[in-house]
Amino acid sequence: MWPFSRSPPWDSPTYWALDLETGGLDPRRDPIIAVGMVPLSGGVIRLAEAYQTLVRPEAGSVIDPASVGAHQLLHGEVQEGPPLPAVLREVGRRLRGHVLLVHHAGFDVAFLRRDFARCGLAWPAPPVVDTARLVRRLESIERAGLPGEPDAAHLGTARKGRGLPAYQAHDALTDAIATAELFLSLRAALGARTLRDLA
Repeated sequence: MWPFSRSPPWDSPTYWALDLETGGLDPRRDPIIAVGMVPLSGGVIRLAEAYQTLVRPEAGSVIDPASVGAHQLLHGEVQEGPPLPAVLREVGRRLRGHVLLVHHAGFDVAFLRRDFARCGLAWPAPPVVDTARLVRRLESIERAGLPGEPDAAHLGTARKGRGLPAYQAHDALTDAIATAELFLSLRAALGARTLRDLA
């Protein structure tokens, strides 16, 4: 449910495209180890205002060795980052009153909500736009009546399907920018006019 009585035009709010790198895939136990965010306003990605940081895991947190193959971040490197509460305060400051833009909300939002609660911080409860859901919606429109195709909800695959360039995956800021670009392409393809159209 959107926190607006009437949904504003899609390009009036500020969206914060966000990506997390984590020490594994389990939001019950694995730590957030990097955050990348970039704002998008009026249909323009504002790279100069991007936010990127490593996150020092809390004591006792373990980085699953299998995840290192994806993000290439080692335990010693992330120890140089600021502590989780400081990072979450920065994330929360950016999200308050704005829209969270992610690729696979079920993943990123689960980690964020868990850690906001663990750190005793109020979750800013932003409206969430999920580009993976938009990809699936567009696929269902474009492929109506056609045999099934592989799910293109993987960020790199979805970008390729929209004719967007390939980027190196698993860098939080690069993936946030990739999500913002994909969002602009999907919004145009879907003809979304309001924020509610992107739910």
